Amino acid sequence: MNYYQHPSAIVDEGAEIGDGSRVWHFAHVCGGAKIGKEVSLGQNVFVGNKVRIGDRCKIQNNVSVYDNVYLEEGVFCGPSMVFTNVYNPRSLIERKSEYKDTLVKKGATLGANSTIVCGVTIGAYAFIGAGAVINRDVPDYALMVGVPAKQIGWMSEYGEQLDLPLSGQGEAQCPHTGEVYRLDGYVLKKL
Repeated sequence: MNYYQHPSAIVDEGAEIGDGSRVWHFAHVCGGAKIGKEVSLGQNVFVGNKVRIGDRCKIQNNVSVYDNVYLEEGVFCGPSMVFTNVYNPRSLIERKSEYKDTLVKKGATLGANSTIVCGVTIGAYAFIGAGAVINRDVPDYALMVGVPAKQIGWMSEYGEQLDLPLSGQGEAQCPHTGEVYRLDGYVLKKL
């Protein structure tokens, strides 16, 4: 075992956990989960069987990563944020065959207490504000807030808001790194 597991954590047989990862207090990793290198699973985190977590992700306390949720490298899941995997759940109706896939692309941030309704793709380096409810796909680099969430801006890969309109043409520089981003219509790309 080349990862740290707190004595109170449960890692079921068959789970794959990469080198340098940390599984903290009262976490539970199911046997089918595949977790990358240098991942941190905070206190009381649950990871389902059909879950893939990329390298260097941080899953903060009280987050359940249910089946059919896929996190690429470097995703940040803030404290008590929520994933779902059934769009219209009912306790009296079995819907395990209706799980919808949720994909969170590289470097995205999901703020504390945000909710990600299943079946969406969150773009690379998108930034979901605390408490936001995401119920549709999110573009790369988009800054999303509110219930339901609406885009209010663009974020750099470093996590700084860029001085750009929501759509149109323009360029902006990350105030921290100096990297330049170009907006073309509704699409932002790093140059």
